[in-house]
Amino acid sequence: MMAPGVAPRLICIMIDVLNCPWTLPMTDLSAFPITQKWPAQYPEWIQLYSLPTPNGVKVSIMLEEIGLPYEPHRVGFDTNDQMSPEFLSLSPNNKIPAILDPHGPGDQPLPLFESGAILIYLADKSGQLLPQDAAARYETIQWLMFQMGGIGPMFGQLGFFNKFAGKDYEDKRPRDRYVEESKRLLGVLDKRLQGREWVMGDRYTIADIAIFPWVRNLIGFYEAGDLVGIQNFPNVTRVLERFLARPAVQRGLEIPKPVTN
Repeated sequence: MMAPGVAPRLICIMIDVLNCPWTLPMTDLSAFPITQKWPAQYPEWIQLYSLPTPNGVKVSIMLEEIGLPYEPHRVGFDTNDQMSPEFLSLSPNNKIPAILDPHGPGDQPLPLFESGAILIYLADKSGQLLPQDAAARYETIQWLMFQMGGIGPMFGQLGFFNKFAGKDYEDKRPRDRYVEESKRLLGVLDKRLQGREWVMGDRYTIADIAIFPWVRNLIGFYEAGDLVGIQNFPNVTRVLERFLARPAVQRGLEIPKPVTN
């Protein structure tokens, strides 16, 4: 597939190769074992290793929003790519997403895993989607952690007990526990969004990028919308609809694309 950013890169080269932000020096990434399994066609770009899951799309959406050139690589769970030595060399916890930025701090390559850490890094690198004001910055990170420590784990457990193997358990108490906790978290979020366009008011931030893919997954892929009474959280559904209307979100939700033979 053509990597995102190819069109603007080519346009930039044709117009002014010297002043183009996409014109970066070639980088040797051969020291990183992950590039042996997923060779970099554009080694001067950020390398993304991911799948379009709620955690994975946080980073692809972020990259689409901020406009940094990147090359996506699909880590197939069906083939246990996440357990391969090459992937573990970059993400030792065997979780997607992970990135390899050839131009990290000091213009040195930076490997990074954990979606929340990657969001903060990309926001700092680009100067976008994370307030510069110290108080607002920490408040945004606070809501990012709300997703990382609450919404993600609890919605994920509800998905297991509602759609996957856990649905066959006769004892519904585990499922019901995660239903109630998911409702509670949705209530916290709904209250926060009352009178606000986004989690941080009129500013769209990494907090929104972290939270709303999980809300989408809860009521979509996990088929738990009725179970949690999503209609009782109108501010959540209002902002989710606005989030999903963003062109960068629509693109990011589809990256990396399935591998075709």
